[in-house]
Amino acid sequence: MAVARTRCNDRVVGAILKSWRYDISGISPEMRRDYEQHFADCAYCSGRQKFHRSLDATLAVLTSLAALFFLFALAVLKHIKPLEHVAFNILGLDISDMYHMLLSAGVAGLCFSVIALALVLMATPAPSYLGGIAAERAKLIEERLPAAIKSLRLR
Repeated sequence: MAVARTRCNDRVVGAILKSWRYDISGISPEMRRDYEQHFADCAYCSGRQKFHRSLDATLAVLTSLAALFFLFALAVLKHIKPLEHVAFNILGLDISDMYHMLLSAGVAGLCFSVIALALVLMATPAPSYLGGIAAERAKLIEERLPAAIKSLRLR
């Protein structure tokens, strides 16, 4: 809510970052230092960056889940045939026609969701963002480890 009330403290830098969707992962380290300082100083741009990265991560997770759900549907269709009664008695369809129709829909859905996942991962910085989150969590876990386990890890 506070992000909506504030404004960027440097409109030129804010406009540049806005056009990049607040993604500075692809720029040189020398330029990145200035933009990281701007993110530290400007609550508006920092909030917008967090919003865009969470949106990118959400898109990646949703497309991954869609692919998994279609894969699960194909597995269920392969091993369980509960729709034979519905197809034959209620809808008046041939069992093989119903099976082929559902199989085709499952394969098409799986293909479309995998393509959507690939497009999301190519168009957004979600992989590097999620990798950064994983690295931060790994550091937190490593800090909590007992000294005996940390010494084993260094060998």
